[in-house]
Amino acid sequence: MVDCIPAPRPKKRLFLSLILISWLLLATAIYFVWHIALPGLSSINLYLPFILGVTVATALLGIAFFISCMVLAVIGIPTFKIFQGLAWSCINFLLPIAVFLGKLFNIEKERIDRSFIELSNHLVVQKQIKAPADKILLLLPHCLQLDTCPHKITLNANNCRQCGGCSIGGLLSICQKYGIHMAVVPGGTLARMVVKSLRPKVILAVACERDLTSGIQDVFPLPVFGVLNARPCGPCFNTTVDLAAVENAVRNLVAEGADSGQK
Repeated sequence: MVDCIPAPRPKKRLFLSLILISWLLLATAIYFVWHIALPGLSSINLYLPFILGVTVATALLGIAFFISCMVLAVIGIPTFKIFQGLAWSCINFLLPIAVFLGKLFNIEKERIDRSFIELSNHLVVQKQIKAPADKILLLLPHCLQLDTCPHKITLNANNCRQCGGCSIGGLLSICQKYGIHMAVVPGGTLARMVVKSLRPKVILAVACERDLTSGIQDVFPLPVFGVLNARPCGPCFNTTVDLAAVENAVRNLVAEGADSGQK
């Protein structure tokens, strides 16, 4: 098996900066639209510009407040969990604008995605999300399996012979050790089917930046802790993952006192 060399840890501040700029641009754009529409709104009703202005301003201030709560959580200042959840909703809303800004500033989308995943993981940790072992799902891409392996594991990961040729055997061992579910999927459609079938309370997902980012958004508000895979042979082919990082994430997600599956 090819050794897994972890990528440099992404910086949360990149995504935070883009989110803050996105909010400023959104607020500016809405103000100009409101200002241009003033004559027409006034002709409909004298109080309509004021009512609409207060409504929009309240919404923008609310988003700013929730983003502030997120920033406080990131730097380690405790906030109410309900505010962290609402902050996460705002992040998902502003993500497309942040990606667009990244293109304007010539920032690689992968960098933005890594920063987004790091921030998402940080919020999962800050919210101290825990679940019984049987309510945790380890979701894996099929590209972790060695391409020459004759044993099909997409529908049943237990078909793995744990020969050590790829990461799947080690991941299966971790799942058996802690008693969590494991699924290997070839794409988003089957992943959603697995999630709907097992109904986990938290997902530990291994994937590339693009798939993790889209997956986190697809299952929101279900919490997802993401671990990036390594791609020594290129994307979607004989990828690997840091088994120690996965096991550490599992330990942090399993609720204390829950049956870990260990004998």
